Amino acid sequence: MEEVSKLPLPEAFLDFLQANGLDASIYIASDTPRYIRLKPGSEGDLREIEAEINCNLERVAWLPGFFSLPPHLQIANSKAYKEGKIYGIDAASGAAVLALNISGGDNVLDLCAAPGAKLCMIADLLGDSGSVTGVDIARHRLAACRTMLQKYALGDRCRLFVADGTTFSLGPVRKFSHSRSCESACKEDTFTEWTSRRPWKERKKARKARKPAASALIAESDSPELIFYGRDSGVLGTSKSELYQIVCRSEVLSRGYDKVLVDAECTHDGSIRHIQKYEHWGWETLHQRVLNAERTDNLTNLQVTDLLYCSITS
Repeated sequence: MEEVSKLPLPEAFLDFLQANGLDASIYIASDTPRYIRLKPGSEGDLREIEAEINCNLERVAWLPGFFSLPPHLQIANSKAYKEGKIYGIDAASGAAVLALNISGGDNVLDLCAAPGAKLCMIADLLGDSGSVTGVDIARHRLAACRTMLQKYALGDRCRLFVADGTTFSLGPVRKFSHSRSCESACKEDTFTEWTSRRPWKERKKARKARKPAASALIAESDSPELIFYGRDSGVLGTSKSELYQIVCRSEVLSRGYDKVLVDAECTHDGSIRHIQKYEHWGWETLHQRVLNAERTDNLTNLQVTDLLYCSITS
């Protein structure tokens, strides 16, 4: 293990860093900071949180609600994290969301949304207006996103689709009316209130349509699959034909999303720590999973660049 960790960075990765103007020395840093975001409304609990994790949190001046903490400190078992008072999220992720300049009433699209910390931040910023649509190609990762929304009680104005972000063309639902939902609930082919319990016939149909369990990703030709929606997301009472209506290029300005987040840096430790893991897994694994252009799981050069977003912003 120790011998592997001292191996030089792979040549293909160094070429990529040079082509994108990134300093390779950042990937040998041992003191990369970690970050948390305080859930709005929990400001009064800050001192209690610091006492529990035995650490003085340092406020990030340029990123409201964010605090840095030592790299070795774990938050997963803390009471504050379990009670949904803090999020584990990298500063680069917060910067990407902040750059959207979200306003009340915005309809926001988050592509490659899993595991969901950025989606939660978007929902917190929207408050009781607008909507957020999360899209990810990996069903199991999007399920984790759904769990986060439920944990932090932020799912009311959210929809989650298992879909290929490069071809996703469904627009936001612009109407948010409980009266329409109640009137339409009894009609055939309309969405009733979401529940994790689906009828047996629907589960059987989904299993037949689903790929073998060996593949966690959907095919590009598959249609988006709605796996979660909140009461105020606009889905309740909507017909399937309305929901799955594709927005054409000519209609984007009038029927498209107000803000779009495209596969920004992953949450938690950021890209530097993600790359550092390969010191122990072996650089050949990095080449196969990230740098190999023949991959078929929708990881494009643009996404690889975004994987390194933390390197630029941290």
